[in-house]
Amino acid sequence: MPPPRSASGSGDPPDPYGPHASRDPYGGGPPPVPRRRLRRVLTSNVTITIVAICGLAAALVLVDLNRMGGTNEPPKMAAEGLSANDMLAKLTGSDMDPIAADSIAAAKKRAYEQHVRELKALKEKAKRDAAARAKLKAEQERERLAKSNPSAGQNKAYGKKMNALKGWGRCWPSLLTLWNHESGWNERAVNPSSGAYGIPQALPGSKLASAGADWRTSSPTQIAWGLGYIKARYKDPCGAWSWWQAHNWY
Repeated sequence: MPPPRSASGSGDPPDPYGPHASRDPYGGGPPPVPRRRLRRVLTSNVTITIVAICGLAAALVLVDLNRMGGTNEPPKMAAEGLSANDMLAKLTGSDMDPIAADSIAAAKKRAYEQHVRELKALKEKAKRDAAARAKLKAEQERERLAKSNPSAGQNKAYGKKMNALKGWGRCWPSLLTLWNHESGWNERAVNPSSGAYGIPQALPGSKLASAGADWRTSSPTQIAWGLGYIKARYKDPCGAWSWWQAHNWY
């Protein structure tokens, strides 16, 4: 029996994809999309715009996640949550004029000399008077208690960090020893003779207010003021400690 004729009238079997369709040589279904058509789709303005919008949206999501996780904030110290930027701001705001520093130093000198005279007289009297001996002992105990401080370790950690931010890392041993002598790193230390106050023993204590309203209790505020005073008067803690060794005040 002769094979059926195609619509074209030839003897070939009918083409299922039509007379103008491309044929799949493997018989696996419809022919693939032409490469030129795929390239036009990928390079069209609409496609590029969509991809750009998706990328921008992804970036915004990442920024929001970083904010939620706190990754865009500078590292903070554990004690009071004071960041390095906060410390720098305190240090910058506590720079002192050399004339003001000289005035403070003069007051500290007068207070020290007065204290020395009083102690000398008290010691001379204590040799002859039991009451004077008791008073001398009480005075020495007051000075010892003024320097005792359970939070000294925390305050020293702030001092070391802020001293380094000033660029004085090599002078840390000098600063550590200097304020050990002055206050024992006690932010509430009060000199019973002169009334000098705080870690750097500002005289009068109200001078510390120039570094911050929390000057009575904030060790970073007091440290910032003290470093500003040292810079204006002695250049760095090494110079301040050298002066203290020669004069017993700074």
